[in-house]
Order: sequence, then structure tokens, then C-alpha cells
Amino acid sequence: MAYHTMLFLLVFLPLILICYQIAGTKYRPYVLLAAGYIFFASFSGILLLYLLGATVIMYAAGLWIDHIGQEFKEKKNGLARSEVKQLKKKFTGKKRAVLCGSLVLLVGVLFIVKYYNFFAENLSAVFRLLTLPICLKSIRFLQPIGISFYTLQAVSYVVDIYEGKNRAERQFGKVALYMAFFPQIMEGPISRFDQTADQLWKGTAISSENLTMGAQRVLWGLFKKIVIADRLDRAVGVAFLNYQSYDGAILALAAVAYTVQLYNEFSGCMDIVIGVAEMFGVVLPENFRQPFLSKNVSEFWRRWHITLGAWLKDYIFYPVSLTGWVQKLGTRAKARFGKHGAKVAVSAAALFPVWLLNGLWHGQHWNYIFFGMYYFVLIMAGILCEPLIAVFYEKCGRLVKSKGYAVFQIVRTSVLVVIGEMIFRANGAKAAIVMLKTVFGHSHMTALGQMDLPSFGIDRADIAIVLCGVILVTVVGLLHERGISIRRKIVTLPTPARWCCYYVMILLPLIFGAFGDGYLEVELIYANF
Repeated sequence: MAYHTMLFLLVFLPLILICYQIAGTKYRPYVLLAAGYIFFASFSGILLLYLLGATVIMYAAGLWIDHIGQEFKEKKNGLARSEVKQLKKKFTGKKRAVLCGSLVLLVGVLFIVKYYNFFAENLSAVFRLLTLPICLKSIRFLQPIGISFYTLQAVSYVVDIYEGKNRAERQFGKVALYMAFFPQIMEGPISRFDQTADQLWKGTAISSENLTMGAQRVLWGLFKKIVIADRLDRAVGVAFLNYQSYDGAILALAAVAYTVQLYNEFSGCMDIVIGVAEMFGVVLPENFRQPFLSKNVSEFWRRWHITLGAWLKDYIFYPVSLTGWVQKLGTRAKARFGKHGAKVAVSAAALFPVWLLNGLWHGQHWNYIFFGMYYFVLIMAGILCEPLIAVFYEKCGRLVKSKGYAVFQIVRTSVLVVIGEMIFRANGAKAAIVMLKTVFGHSHMTALGQMDLPSFGIDRADIAIVLCGVILVTVVGLLHERGISIRRKIVTLPTPARWCCYYVMILLPLIFGAFGDGYLEVELIYANF
């Protein structure tokens, strides 16, 4: 019952919309909560207990931390300043103990289920090299959908209460709905409690405007997912599986194809998710903002998977950069290398865990870690070269302000991103290294003209459809970058023209979608992370 299936779109979603509207304001949140648990159970069955367990832990930890804070406020009244300081230290320690305990439970379950075998296998390999008679056995764990997504939401909830950004929520149902809202439970976006919880619990009636606008976005997401991404899936799979058999130029083209597939798959699914939420009057945070118009990789990651980047910035980067040892490192670097040296040292210390965790978050394979370190090196190189870049900008002011240079920056960034996606998609770190060597050492453009398209599971019609689809997505993206909303434009059209647009949006996925004879249903890529 994935978001792009007929079962979800034509049965489950309409049924939930009807039940939600009939239920009335008071009971609508419970309809959404039940829908979330049914949706989750349809994929993971009894593993629904993982989600319930995480919800109970974060709910109890939030109340406990909040209670400790209130107790401190009551006991500090009438005490001298020195006594208040001592009391605060004591109660802060209690809060920190609850925070750490809850994080160990939440992250510990994620680590065991998703990463235990990866670390056990690699530690066993190290022990063999050291000739130590230790072998950690692999254990097969059943992994529920969305565990990486809802765990981050749970962590943000507890940490925000600890830091005093939010008060603990007393209603368990509200916390449970925040964790189990069915459109976002599988692939995100990763939201914060103060972003969505009140909207979800409000039980706003479905309006014709929200239904129309949401349906438009769902159809747009289906176009990107079914027409473009799914059509490329087989060819990409063949190329990456048999990478040793192909010329570097073909592998480079496969990396471009995978980048196109991944963007349209993930952003298309986010369009469906956000569109479904919009039908219920819920505004979810955006996860993409025209990432391929970025002029450097740092900007790219501010536009791609925005909610993951924001989470890592707020809960990893800032806390690490403010720790005592990092501050001391910055002070020493400043004394020896100047202000810029301090920035480089602090950035390196704080960004390393960010990109290590970014890689690991995507999966338990070395190529994901390699992928994270690739971006760490690129971003650190940019920070390191900032003085040189500033001098270049100063001396070539007219050049750097030209449209041609902007296009160059966008193309350069896109090339770096494609290389990163090749690493990301490769079947392991060894395969990634071999593919990179082939691309940069054995590429011949003539190989592209000699490609046997049927062996990749595509034909010229597939290529034409994908190219037209990419052009359409690019044009819409450029308009959005200029602040022009196509959806808003459509709803203001005269009725005949408006319904023509709707029929076109419906027919495009139906006519050009990659399904039927010769196609297998393509699973959601990010649902596996």
C-alpha cells in the first residue's frame, strides 16, 4: 500500500478522507491516528510495537524532564543565589540523565536493528586480522518501515523539551499522532513537534481548496515517480549491477540516470506526501527546493532533503561545535593560524560527525560512509579555500556576477552531485571505487553510440518520454525558483481550461507511466533507509 499504488490512492486514502470528514472535529485526530497505525501495520505487522515503544519512551521522557524542571522552579523560590546555582546543577543533572537514558533507548533500538550486523561483520574482520579468536555472529532483525525517520522525530521531541524550547505534551494521543501521521511515516519529511502536532490535533474540516490543491500536488508527484523515475529503474539497475562490463562513458551516463531517478523518485514521493497532508489541512515542511540550481555543494544540501539537513544541523552540528573541547580547539587554532584557521578547525570537528552520520543514516554499507565522507571533503575544501575564493571574487567581480559564470557553477555542482550519487548507488565501496576509476580512466564517447538499449530494458520511446519529463520538471522548477506557483495559476483559470489541466495531469501518469507488461513495480527507494 505504498503512496503511489492504486490501493492507496483509490481505496485507502478516499476511505480515510470520508471517515475523517464524517467523524467531526473532536474525533478526527483519532481517525488519523488509526489510519497511521493501519498503514504502518500493512507493511510491518507486529513490528508496529517498535513505533508504539518509541512513542511511549519519548512521551514518558518528555513528561519526566518537564516535571523535573517544574520541581526546580518550585524549590528555588526563597533561596540565595548560590543555593539556586547548586540546586540548578543538581536538577540539570537529573534532566540530563533522563535525556541520555531516553536517547540510549531510542537510538539503541535503531542501532541494533539497522546497524548491528554491519558493525559485527567489520569488527570480526578486524579481529581476524589481529588473529584474535573472536567472531561476532550475525543476527537477523526484522526492521519496521520508517524507523530512521520516526526515531529522529522522537529524538528532536525529547531534546527540545530538555532545552526548554517546548513543554511536554500531556495528551498521549497527540504525541502518538505526531509520530504516526500516515503520509509521512514511511519517507518523512522529518518534522518537529511544534511544526505539525497542533495542526494534526486540530481536526480541521476538509475544504474544497485543500482537496484541490493537495490533489494537484499528488498528481505531480505521481508524474515524477511513475513516468520518469520508474522508467529509469531497470536501466540503472542493469548498469550498476554489471559495472565491470561497461565503458566509463556508459557508467557516467548511468550515474546521471540514477541521479535523475533518485530526485524524481524522492521529490515525487514528497509531493504525494505533502499533497495528501494538504488535503487534511496539514502543512508539512518542504524537503526539496530546486536543488539542481545550486551553485555549490553546501547550497545543494540546503535544498536537498532539507529536513534531514536541518535535523543534523540542529542536533549534531551545533551541539558538537559548542562543546568545550571544540571551543578549545578553535581557540588554539586561532592563536596559531588566525581567525580563518579557527573556522576551519571548528568546522572540521563539527562537520565530520554530521557527514559520518548522514552516510550511516542512509544504510549499513561502506559506500554510504564513503558518500558522507565525499561531501565532508568537498565542503571542507570550500571552507579551506574561502580566502582564495574571496580574492578571486574581488578581482573578477564582473565575471562572477555574469549569468555564464552562474551556469558554470550550477553545472560544476551538478557534476559533483552525480559523482556522489554514483558512490551512493554503487553495490558497496569496492564497486564505487572501480566505477570511479573506470569513469575517469577508461571513458570513450563512442561507447554511447554502441549501446544495446534492449539489454538495459529500455528503448528510444522510453528515452524520449524521460527527456520530455525532465524538461517539464526543469521548467516547473525554474518557475518555482522565481516564485511562480503553477498550482495557484491553475486554480485561477476559467473552468474549461482548469479541467483540461486536471485531465492532462491525470492522463499523463496513466498513459506514460512505467507499468504494465515488461515492468515490475518499483519500491520506494527511501522507504528502505
